[in-house]
Amino acid sequence: MKMRFLPLLLTLPLAAQAPAAKAPAAAPAAEPTVGAAMDGTYQWVPMQFIGAAEAMPGDKYDFAPTQGEFKGVKTFAQQVKHVAAINFYLAAAILGEKPPAEVGNPEMGPDGLKTKAEIVKYLTDSFAYARKAIQSLTAQNGSRSIKNPFGQGPDLTPIGMATLLAFHGMDHYGQMVEYLRMNGIVPPASRPRPKS
Repeated sequence: MKMRFLPLLLTLPLAAQAPAAKAPAAAPAAEPTVGAAMDGTYQWVPMQFIGAAEAMPGDKYDFAPTQGEFKGVKTFAQQVKHVAAINFYLAAAILGEKPPAEVGNPEMGPDGLKTKAEIVKYLTDSFAYARKAIQSLTAQNGSRSIKNPFGQGPDLTPIGMATLLAFHGMDHYGQMVEYLRMNGIVPPASRPRPKS
């Protein structure tokens, strides 16, 4: 009887060393949509632009340089309203709908916005709407042809318009930085970071 259990006892250590059953492999992470990938970069535009708009005191919103090559340029308020109006305009074209806010003359933005608080709210809303439009982009809908909303030049694609939203905002951000510095204000994005 002892002999029958001996082989069984000898196999137990081998069974304990057998590899454990493998857990099912995790499914590969889904690749982000075109919109999610583009928004990952675009989110820096509103962060820097809104920070600059908030940094300028309300009593300086009508500031525009007048010396030399600056003669006739937009005021700080007009820069902000222009970018916001274009954000609404292009985002609506991407989404195939009417802008949810007045754009007025997109070159200058709505005339009815006068105070810093009104203008910054309009700007903030425009960036939220632009991000919604960008996030809606997919490989399927991002390359369709859209009539150029400016009425001249070739037709655009939603991905092209999303790219335009990014570089247009940063173009005007660069101009606003000059206005801030001319008024002794360091733009928030250029300020030293506190040490942690």
